[in-house]
Amino acid sequence: MEVIKFMKSIKLTPKKKKQLNMYVRLAIQILFFLLFPSTFTSAFNGVKYIFTQIGLGSSVALNSFLAVLIALCVYTIVFGRFFCGYACAFGTMGDLLHKLYLFICKKMKKKPFKLNDKLSKVLSYLKYVVLLFIVIMYFLAYSSYLQGKSPWDVFSMIVSFNFRFNGYTFGIIALAVIMVGMFFIKRFFCRFLCPMGAVFSLLPSLPFTAVTRKRENCIKGCKACKNICPANIDIPERGKWNVSGECFQCGECISVCPKQNTGVSEKVRGNEIWYVLLRAVILLVVLYFIGVWYEKERYYSCC
Repeated sequence: MEVIKFMKSIKLTPKKKKQLNMYVRLAIQILFFLLFPSTFTSAFNGVKYIFTQIGLGSSVALNSFLAVLIALCVYTIVFGRFFCGYACAFGTMGDLLHKLYLFICKKMKKKPFKLNDKLSKVLSYLKYVVLLFIVIMYFLAYSSYLQGKSPWDVFSMIVSFNFRFNGYTFGIIALAVIMVGMFFIKRFFCRFLCPMGAVFSLLPSLPFTAVTRKRENCIKGCKACKNICPANIDIPERGKWNVSGECFQCGECISVCPKQNTGVSEKVRGNEIWYVLLRAVILLVVLYFIGVWYEKERYYSCC
């Protein structure tokens, strides 16, 4: 408690605060990338498992994939899409690729590519098409046609140092195309193609997770928060509690605001870093215990 009080007493300039937020987020992303690189794939395997069982007319039994899916969905309802913004290995890879692109643009003194807002809005519906197509294929028991075509499976194989890519030619090409997209467009995959993102965006979120602002305190014509938002969200007015399903909870809009006018609930304002760390610790604990439960289940099933 004394450490927390001491940290709260430290007054940081907006620039220093922005840098601290960036380093904290990067540290959390790297931690989850190293500890839980396949969480995204496991959760989506849970989605595929549900529709496979329903299509076969079989019961849906709790397994590790379903446990991860349920845990992430409940977590998202409570804390928003924090997993997407901080803990998804695929999203972290995309962020690093795009940062490299921005670094190159800065060195070459060129303006980064920016997708048209209207086109972005249209493309954001693609992820629902991807989700619908996949669940229909699994529901109709046509999943064999998708074998070797999943870029997410290829990614999970790579981070697990499994390089047996026989039969995964399409998946490798798809992953390469996605990586090119993530290089040029911030959160390209998350915004336009991610089926789990489609699932999360449809879930309700508790109001206190909403990032809001006092519009009357905004600098006229600023739009700094919207311009930096990877999902191109127009931050709602404080008190309206509009929780956008597209928000990744990355906190970049909070860090960039020149008047520190953007944030979540009043109780959290000024303590955003602690709120981020709290959510990270809770997610770490949840995923850890799912892993422990899975290992116990596997042990007893073998005995």
